[in-house]
Amino acid sequence: MGNYFDSDPAIVALQVALALFSLIVGLAIEWGIVYTLYFLITLPMRRNERARLFLDLLDLGLKDGQTPENAILNAASSNDASLGVRFHLLAAHLQNGLRLSAALAHVPRLLPAQVVAMLNTGERIGDMKKVLPACRRLTGDGVSQVRGALNYVLILGLAVAPTALVLAAMLNLMVIPKFKEVFEGMLEGAMLPGFTRALFAGHQYIFLAQIIVILVVWLLTFAYLGGPRAYRWFRFLLPGVPDWIQYHLPWRRKRLQRDFSSMLAILLDAHVPESEAILLAADSTANGIILRRGEKIRARLAQGVKLPEAIRALDDTGELQWRLANALRRGRDFLSALNGWHEALDSKAFQQEQAAAQITTTALVLFNGFIIAAVVIGMFLPLIALLNHMTLW
Repeated sequence: MGNYFDSDPAIVALQVALALFSLIVGLAIEWGIVYTLYFLITLPMRRNERARLFLDLLDLGLKDGQTPENAILNAASSNDASLGVRFHLLAAHLQNGLRLSAALAHVPRLLPAQVVAMLNTGERIGDMKKVLPACRRLTGDGVSQVRGALNYVLILGLAVAPTALVLAAMLNLMVIPKFKEVFEGMLEGAMLPGFTRALFAGHQYIFLAQIIVILVVWLLTFAYLGGPRAYRWFRFLLPGVPDWIQYHLPWRRKRLQRDFSSMLAILLDAHVPESEAILLAADSTANGIILRRGEKIRARLAQGVKLPEAIRALDDTGELQWRLANALRRGRDFLSALNGWHEALDSKAFQQEQAAAQITTTALVLFNGFIIAAVVIGMFLPLIALLNHMTLW
């Protein structure tokens, strides 16, 4: 071997070059996979970072005494590429004479729908600065979503990969039926073990359960990656369903209550009439169920019911009612009076979202483990029965 390498330096150089090329290609593929996972998992944080940048630029312009439109136009005049294409598209619409709310409607992917609704509310009351704290609080939700997504990485590896669907199909449509034929022939008419018979009889249902789990995980992954755009598509295809799901997820409901309460406090501090404040606060959540409950609150206000009592249509715990009643006695500074409740809702939502991520991951691992264990036990029991049969014979 040594003589061969010594006598053929060109071949040695070629082999070294091929080894280095293979190493570089392998590292590039691994880096690409890692970066793709990082890019997909951190999508919510990048969306919220873009929204925070927009809010900071708007806030700086308002502090300088500019209108919201001029603040955006002045920032876009810097031609900073980090602002993104959609930001400059928004500036182009503003240059055509549109108000900020109308221009944002033409660039729906620039900001989350709730931030847009809150900014529209600020425009309606004539003081955009008042709604910026509530907008910033909403953009902090991406951290919890990304931390939850890190727990879903295991789900992506176990169920989202297309190979999982192929393996499940091969196991249930090809492997198990062949094993059934082989075992029945080898046992010469003897009964298969009961657990194995149950496995052979119900393997189609196992396959169906696997398909359902994989499709649900794919759907959730699409919703996570699609973000606000996917939410709009789901609302278009299934009117009312995304809003219902969002409201009935405990951590989402708490954030909706937080956003409604924050905007309500801001509007009451701005001396907006209670009935109109309820409508604007509900609209700021961009959720159909909150909007309908807001209409119920307005109807109760029209009947003469006091605001703290009417607000129970939104908060069953009564805590918002109690805090709002205390703030009404003071007659001012509603946002400070409700700030503690908003922080409590934030922390509870974070805790519940992380718990849901952990429970989902654990449940999927147990589900896959149960299927694997059932298949292995179902396959080995006939082998044990066959060995016993041969020993007795």
